[in-house]
Amino acid sequence: MIKKIFLLLLSLTIFSCASKKDILYYQDLKDGSQEYINYLSTSIQINDILFIKVTALVPESAEPFNLQINTNTNLNLETYRIQGYLVSQEGTIVFPILGTINLSGKTTIEAQTLISKLLSDGGYIKEPKVSVRVINSKITVLGEVKMAGTYSYLEQNLSLNQAIGLAGDLTINGVRKDVMIIREVNGVRTFAHVDLTSSDWFSSPYYYVKQNDVIIINPNSPKITTAGYLNSLGTTLGIISFGITMYLLLKK
Repeated sequence: MIKKIFLLLLSLTIFSCASKKDILYYQDLKDGSQEYINYLSTSIQINDILFIKVTALVPESAEPFNLQINTNTNLNLETYRIQGYLVSQEGTIVFPILGTINLSGKTTIEAQTLISKLLSDGGYIKEPKVSVRVINSKITVLGEVKMAGTYSYLEQNLSLNQAIGLAGDLTINGVRKDVMIIREVNGVRTFAHVDLTSSDWFSSPYYYVKQNDVIIINPNSPKITTAGYLNSLGTTLGIISFGITMYLLLKK
């Protein structure tokens, strides 16, 4: 009986082993290899919150176009989010004096150019400088990572590697060859799968995450199998141990 139990535990240990090809990242990369990086501009989406700052050679001329934030309060990112410009379901914001401006689908650079042109052409400011930032960008990482959750970021370009790093990296049980990305842009939801053991996806649209991306790391087969099996196995071993103990006591 004891020998059978030992063999059962040994078989479970062997079954749970994983090979390097299932765990190591970017196995096709070679030392010294190089490739150009294509940085992307953030595209503005519905429900984004924008922080827009206008400057000019004459500072007083830009004041009516900037948020009047109480400097006596504890300034933090949440303060700017509350008072920022929310992109409506129609893809518009309401900007001081200029009124309704459609920004959905435009990059932040395109939004800067558009607002600058409206201010200049309208005779409001001479040579205005406009800065536009999305300040509520967030991604959600679920599944086999150390710290699943939703993470905010301010970077213009956040890579998938960095996004996974925010969640503490994959656990040993995470499937690296099939990471799912769910992306919503302008009312369209798309699904993509990325193989983290290869570098082929570095030049794909999914190298950089977009705001509201959901990244899902599925568990590997041994994890799925043992999720229920080990619990029942523990109960079974407990019963067997109890039976052996009773047998030895009664045998005396």
